[in-house]
Amino acid sequence: MFQSSHAQTHRGTVRKINEDAFLERPTQGVWVVADGMGGHAAGDVASQLVIDTILKSIEYLSLDEITTTVIVQSLKESNAMLQQMSKTQFSGKVAGSTVVILLIKDDYYHLLWVGDSRGYLLREGVLQQVTKDHSQVNDMVDEGVILAKDAESHPLANVITRAVGVDSELNVDIKSDKLELGDVFLLCSDGLNKEVSDKEIEKVLQPGNIIDAGMALMHASLVRNARDNVTCILIKNKSDTDNMSEDSDSDATIPLFV
Repeated sequence: MFQSSHAQTHRGTVRKINEDAFLERPTQGVWVVADGMGGHAAGDVASQLVIDTILKSIEYLSLDEITTTVIVQSLKESNAMLQQMSKTQFSGKVAGSTVVILLIKDDYYHLLWVGDSRGYLLREGVLQQVTKDHSQVNDMVDEGVILAKDAESHPLANVITRAVGVDSELNVDIKSDKLELGDVFLLCSDGLNKEVSDKEIEKVLQPGNIIDAGMALMHASLVRNARDNVTCILIKNKSDTDNMSEDSDSDATIPLFV
């Protein structure tokens, strides 16, 4: 089996700069989305630093040598560097980033995350959010204070409880499971799920063409006046006998949004 992927990012229609960053390393089985926080000259620096540190840690490793331990260590290095930069370059201002990472190797997938950037899995036509947001509203849902359906519109919806660079100690959540043929993964910053519901994402992904689906998701965010930066990576697990391109899916109909 092999994985094909398609990534894109946009600053949205409101923000002046793009504080998101991403990494695609299909030959090494690694994909990353990072969403910076802290504003201009802090958020964009933070997300790019996370990406650069991960790349540096795996750049010359074989797929067999890349492990979740290697990735977690790179995130902890990023955390320490951002903590120091906050003190020395940003006058104590937070320079942090959420991050979600997909590692695929040995017929298993591993999702690692900090914050509210999300990792989804579409399997046999059903979409599930594999990651769990590190956010104030998600904690409130878990505690029964608010309903899940009210979380996105809650006044505290943008308050995250964990990010790279914010605290001296960094806890990284990891979810691992068996990989199946036809699995489609979506990694995204919260700029996407703020504008497009999980049900809509599921519908868009059904035809299986990740290039057209990625473009449709970005289009959906932008026509709804994307309030935040939007970044998404789609990764499809394919058979070795499948065509390397997505051309075989080109006749599938992708829903458009208005």
